[in-house]
Amino acid sequence: MKMDFVAGYVDIILHLDKHLGALIQQYGVWTYLVLFLVIFCETGLVVTPFLPGDSLLFTAGAFAANGALDVVWLFISLTVASIIGDTVNYWAGKYAGPNILHKRKIRFINREHLLKTEKFYEKHGAKTIILARFLPIFRTFAPFVAGIGNMRYSVFITYNVIGGVLWNATFLFGGYFFGNIPLIKENFTAVIFIIIFVTLLPAAKEFLNHYLQKRTRRG
Repeated sequence: MKMDFVAGYVDIILHLDKHLGALIQQYGVWTYLVLFLVIFCETGLVVTPFLPGDSLLFTAGAFAANGALDVVWLFISLTVASIIGDTVNYWAGKYAGPNILHKRKIRFINREHLLKTEKFYEKHGAKTIILARFLPIFRTFAPFVAGIGNMRYSVFITYNVIGGVLWNATFLFGGYFFGNIPLIKENFTAVIFIIIFVTLLPAAKEFLNHYLQKRTRRG
């Protein structure tokens, strides 16, 4: 069952453009709700950091350029979804986070990701809420950690809104304006992988630094 889920998820990532096209054909206007829920869960639930974010926005923008979706409605609805998601995540962190953080093993939550995001937050402060929008995994955990750290809500919501607008605008309109250039369109799957790879680079750098520091301490 688990292998089927993983295989299904990998298939969605590999053929995101085809799956979204089928989704639009099958559900029509309800596609907006499906995308809203995916973006909400990816940003609002610490147990679903594996959901597509950047690549999904870019793909949706590319379909909007073809007239299959309305880019304005996409921008409004998905920006709202990401802002609400971060807000839910913040309050979850504020009320449940402290107890969760002190547990050695947390069911359904990667404790290492949580601790790395906490260090990232300590380093960059409130602007982490904006920066993390462009970093998979960190994007899901940053508002949760902000809640744990008791960031003032007035500060959080300001950075939350700015980050949500910038993130959605970057990838949605990026897909809208560039997704249908013949070279990109013909190599769409490769482009999606490049987007995923580039957005994962900062996280990979953090992991490498952490690994080297551990080896240095052992040596």
